Amino acid sequence: MNSFTKILAAGTMACLLAGTASADALDAARAAGQVGERADGMVGAVGGVPADVAKTIASINAQRLATYRSIAQKTGTPIDAVQKQAGDHLIAATPKGQYVMDSSWHKK
Repeated sequence: MNSFTKILAAGTMACLLAGTASADALDAARAAGQVGERADGMVGAVGGVPADVAKTIASINAQRLATYRSIAQKTGTPIDAVQKQAGDHLIAATPKGQYVMDSSWHKK
C-alpha cells in the first residue's frame, strides 16, 4: 500500500466516523433509502428528503470535503482524484440493498 493509499484510507475512515450524531443520522437515512454514496466521495439525496436529512447531508459532505482537501494537499494529488478514489472505496464498502450513484441512483 503506497503512502497516498494509506492516507486516503485513513481519511476515508475518519469521514465515516466523523460526528457520532451525524453518522447515526446518516446511517438511518441510508437505511430508509433517502441517501446514498456518490462516485465523487460525497453522499447525496435519493429524491426529495426532509430538511433534517438535507442538513445531515450538507454537514457530512462539508466534513468529507475538508478531509479530501487535506489529503490532496498532503499528497500533492488533485482533489478530484482524491474524491474519485474515496468514492470508489465508499461505494465498494456500501452494503447490498443501499443506494449508490455512478451515472444514476441504483440499489447495490
